[in-house]
Amino acid sequence: MSLLVVGTVAFDDIETPFGRAEKVVGGAATYIALAASYYTKQIKIVSVIGDDFPEADLDDLRSRGVDLAGLQVKQGEKSFFWAGRYHKDMNGRDTLDTQLNVLANFDPVLPADYQDTEYLMLGNLTPAVQARVLDQLTTRPKLVVLDTMNFWMDTAMDELKEVLKRIDVLTINDEEARQLSGEHSLVKAAAAIHEMGPRILVIKKGEHGALLFHNNEVFFAPALPLAEVFDPTGAGDTFAGGFIGYLASTKDLSFENLKRAVIYGSAMASFCVEKFSTERLKELSDDMITDRMLRFVQLVNFDAQLGND
Repeated sequence: MSLLVVGTVAFDDIETPFGRAEKVVGGAATYIALAASYYTKQIKIVSVIGDDFPEADLDDLRSRGVDLAGLQVKQGEKSFFWAGRYHKDMNGRDTLDTQLNVLANFDPVLPADYQDTEYLMLGNLTPAVQARVLDQLTTRPKLVVLDTMNFWMDTAMDELKEVLKRIDVLTINDEEARQLSGEHSLVKAAAAIHEMGPRILVIKKGEHGALLFHNNEVFFAPALPLAEVFDPTGAGDTFAGGFIGYLASTKDLSFENLKRAVIYGSAMASFCVEKFSTERLKELSDDMITDRMLRFVQLVNFDAQLGND
């Protein structure tokens, strides 16, 4: 049940109404791998960093069963860096600085034992990089999940559409789903995106939950109401990590299990936002995750008497 994660391993500067965290560890692959590590210990990462990345954080990933043989380290260069400020409602944010650094010329190289992975999570990178990863696989994974964003829709739509033909699951937010499909209705958007290739679509709606579309079936997962949200950075990637990590551990791709995977992803994302950076994800236990899952179950559990009886 090997899981290959492709994405950024990076530094972030984050400012929210609750404070600021400077040069903390971030990146899509980091969040995805941390979340998935609570469900499977056969995780492999393909990414690139500079020699400025803390060895202690790499050791932490290794201790969780994450194989870093596919992580390129560029000596004398700096890791990818992003700085952003969140608005008071914690939904909108402004990018203050983006430094591609080693990511500017990133050419993913899959070690031989990465090329027959069973599950593949393509984190938010250029469609060209995502395609190069797919080109290096010797066997078709059981499940390929891809995340993308509106920036690639603006700048590389043709390349993105080619990659979409080669995947199983697309995870995007509601704004991105509307832009990609040209439809305002999310139901119509889902139908249009299915025609592009992905047979499964997860539309993330932040504090308003997530929608799962598969064939003619639809499932809605609410977001857990939280008293405080400190840092939304990485929440979407954490969702993806919980989602694919759970599926990889259960090896069940039925619609019923996909529904459970969405809830597990939502539960992991609810932890992520409770502290800055990856701090909260590093301190979880199985009991804490089980308790959080029970809260989700209680959130939607109800009895209903239907009909006239």
